[in-house]
Amino acid sequence: MARDLNVLGEPLTPCCHAPKTGFYRDGFCRVGPDDVGVHSVCAMLTEEFLAFSLAQGNDLVTPRPEFGFPGLQPGDRWCLCASRWLEAAEVGLAPPVILSGTHQKTLDIIGLVTLRQHALDAVH
Repeated sequence: MARDLNVLGEPLTPCCHAPKTGFYRDGFCRVGPDDVGVHSVCAMLTEEFLAFSLAQGNDLVTPRPEFGFPGLQPGDRWCLCASRWLEAAEVGLAPPVILSGTHQKTLDIIGLVTLRQHALDAVH
């Protein structure tokens, strides 16, 4: 089985374990055949992005204990859908990205130059 790589071509690092993120809820922004939303961007959430996401119909703030979802706050790290992150970037509301935790599949949707412009971690 091949190791998951990040957008820098290196081994994918965890995005967040508290709360446990990722489509597969393993703390990584892994992408697989079941993840049609491509939850591949490891981002540090901002108040502006959370409001934008809510306005787009995706409530990431309200706790949903029945699904084990605590609700998110600014400063939390979360694996975001690449297309939603790009929509936010196009209107100046994209949250910062952790490149080491962002899956290489993201590059099918968002260019590396754009991701680097929003990177929190060291850029090679």
